[in-house]
Amino acid sequence: MELKGRVVVVTGGTRGVGAGIARAFLAAGAEVVVCARRPPAEPVAAGGREAVFTAVDLRDPGAVAEFFAGVADRHGRLDCLVNNAGGTPYRLLGEGGAERHARVLELNLIAPMTASLAAHPWLRPSRGSVLMIGSVSGTRPSPGTAAYGAAKAGLENLARSMAVEWAPEVRVNSLVLGMVRTELAHLHYGDEAGVAAVGATVPLGRLAEPSDVGEAAVFLASDRAGYVSGASLLVHGGGERPAFLDAATVNKEN
Repeated sequence: MELKGRVVVVTGGTRGVGAGIARAFLAAGAEVVVCARRPPAEPVAAGGREAVFTAVDLRDPGAVAEFFAGVADRHGRLDCLVNNAGGTPYRLLGEGGAERHARVLELNLIAPMTASLAAHPWLRPSRGSVLMIGSVSGTRPSPGTAAYGAAKAGLENLARSMAVEWAPEVRVNSLVLGMVRTELAHLHYGDEAGVAAVGATVPLGRLAEPSDVGEAAVFLASDRAGYVSGASLLVHGGGERPAFLDAATVNKEN
């Protein structure tokens, strides 16, 4: 229970990766507040404890400021903000106007900045931290989700700049995720056979579970990572096997 007494906000913490992160913080003893536009079908819980849910639209700066003020009033402090909310539909660049792609940028880059700025006044006195949930889509070409990849690339750079500007009171780090098995995995990878086939391309042989991400998040928020700031921790199971290795006609493994 290394985070007992700490207060953590997880945006988009009602399902998928966000719920896995929230459960890991609950298991570590933290008081957890999750926010999203809609409430979860059932409370996010772990170890007999539940996260507090608050509805908020992260694209509304006024609502975001009010939300963090409410967290501080209710809990008396804020120790960690996890900027997890985000996502994108599959859409080739030529299939949508610029305004549609701009909405993806707004959710995945502008909203985390908005939340971080609103949380900063309460993170400073607690010498807290911000965690950005990034993606390998921001480190390589991202066909079909180009705006999302661009936003995640920007988010990682934002975290590094924020880590310098807000030091030494607030640490800022990123988790750069690979593929994660969530309740929406079928939308990206297909049926169970598709999920298994995609998992087999990962060096560790499977997709990440939300709990894998949660454990990494708890580490970066804990005192064990007290000298870690401006860093990007890869949580991708070893990355992606280079395609040329399979295409080449020499040096094949038996």
